[in-house]
Amino acid sequence: QVHLVESGGGLVQAGGSLRLSCVASGDISSLNVMAWHRQVPGHERERVAMIGSGGSTAYKDSVKGRFTISRDNAKNMVYLQMDFMKPEDTGVYYCNFIGGSGNYWGQGTQVTVSS
Repeated sequence: QVHLVESGGGLVQAGGSLRLSCVASGDISSLNVMAWHRQVPGHERERVAMIGSGGSTAYKDSVKGRFTISRDNAKNMVYLQMDFMKPEDTGVYYCNFIGGSGNYWGQGTQVTVSS
């Protein structure tokens, strides 16, 4: 089992920044992928960014150049730095862990970008 806890959501004006954090605990394998997903009411959850245990990253096209995902393996943490935010970035952001023990999700944190 892996337990994920997100923090850092909130309300920000368009053009502003937020930093999300997620700490993982439990059965964490050395090889894993951590990601951030976003869900808006009435829409499917979509992956925003992902990072492998070796540091390779991938981003949704709409956030490239604005969002940066990073991780601290020693602390079992993953971060999402969100800059130049837009109203369409609004949603519930979920931390996701995929490793040998399975696929796990955090409880989500609300991010709201006002225009």
